[in-house]
Amino acid sequence: MLLITRRTNESIVINDNIEVTIVEVRGGRVKLGFEYPEGNTVYRKELYLKIQEENQTAASNSGDISKLLSSIKNKE
Repeated sequence: MLLITRRTNESIVINDNIEVTIVEVRGGRVKLGFEYPEGNTVYRKELYLKIQEENQTAASNSGDISKLLSSIKNKE
């Protein structure tokens, strides 16, 4: 892990097209500002992990959906 010390209103640049600015530091919390190209997404890590978990669950249930559709078609 790379550690960089920054103060309020200072920034870092990632891959020439992502800029992260320290907007505010107060009471153990840091407010960050992000400038990045359109079409990219930025998630808080806990939300990103939840999305990944939901995607894996949905992918593993796709066989169940196929079985359900087959059983519905057989009843018709």
